[in-house]
Amino acid sequence: MDFKITILGSNSAIPAHGRNQTSQLISWDGESFLIDCGESTQQQLRKFKIKYSKINHIFISHLHGDHYLGLMGLINTYNLNNRKSPLHIYGPKGLDDIITIQLKYSASILNFPLIFHVTIPQGKTQLAEIRELAIYSFPLQHRIPCTGFSFEEKHPRIHLNKEMMAKHQPEVADIHLLQKGQDVKDNDGNVLLKASEFCEKTPPRKYSYCSDTAFDLNLVPYIKGTDLLYHESTFMEAEKKRAKITKHSTSKEAALIAKTANVKKLLLGHYSSRYANLDLLLNEARETFEPSLLSEEGVTYTIK
Repeated sequence: MDFKITILGSNSAIPAHGRNQTSQLISWDGESFLIDCGESTQQQLRKFKIKYSKINHIFISHLHGDHYLGLMGLINTYNLNNRKSPLHIYGPKGLDDIITIQLKYSASILNFPLIFHVTIPQGKTQLAEIRELAIYSFPLQHRIPCTGFSFEEKHPRIHLNKEMMAKHQPEVADIHLLQKGQDVKDNDGNVLLKASEFCEKTPPRKYSYCSDTAFDLNLVPYIKGTDLLYHESTFMEAEKKRAKITKHSTSKEAALIAKTANVKKLLLGHYSSRYANLDLLLNEARETFEPSLLSEEGVTYTIK
């Protein structure tokens, strides 16, 4: 069961150095989700040959342009391509008005249902549930209402031990029982195959996304133990004063959040256009939290 994050845009407000505004594609067990939708999102989806027709849920963190200005164009493209399936959009209050008024004054009638879900920047709120995946929002500290998102598997995953399978070669019906954690028994109730010997459990996986936010230790309970954390790192520590004024974070602050929350890996992003060389931000983060990575456009990061 795949769990992957593909970076479409990694820069902050201004596109620079070949980097674009924020957007990410989350792929989980055949489902596709879009987080934020900067201006270049459509071009990036095409560039990286992503089938965006499969996206049924779009999550917008806040109403600064570099996080949502590509949304109207994507909706129009869906309409031109005669989309029929519903499109769910999750975002702050006002986003539905912005989209609706553009549709109204362009005399556009959509071929598909557009369903808005208002996010509330208070506490942890479940937004959607797709089979074994639950998606939540949680508050971020920015200049306007802003939420992060977490994608969390609900239960541990069960894998069958390959060596035991090869040794005993159980029937298909027996395999189904073992996958459910049930022993295989004969007609008299005698155990023939023990589920505990065939099954291996791995913990449920979690991806957390923190877009624009000031350094805030209150985030820790929402992201604690996450497998992969994306946390904005707009500035280096030398610009800490500016980060505080604009309610953004430095790469060192992002690393401290990751370390405190005991996450497995940190993905940096939302880079200021003042930095052509991103290794400077990466090195600064790794001084505090070694398993830090740069988010790079077109690169897919897999949660195993």
